[in-house]
Amino acid sequence: MPPIPVLTALGELSVGLLAEAKLGTLGVVLLFMVGVWVRARRDGLAVAAALLLTVLMIQA
Repeated sequence: MPPIPVLTALGELSVGLLAEAKLGTLGVVLLFMVGVWVRARRDGLAVAAALLLTVLMIQA
């Protein structure tokens, strides 16, 4: 298996675990929404969710 997909998967896992550890279910839901909205090409909603996730992670 090429190293880039493995590193990407490990990065996604670590970000998900960090969001869950700091924010609980809300962090995981926001991270999921960012991914869904980016893939659906809804840039405004994805940016808003990412900004909210960032602010909450800073305050946690």
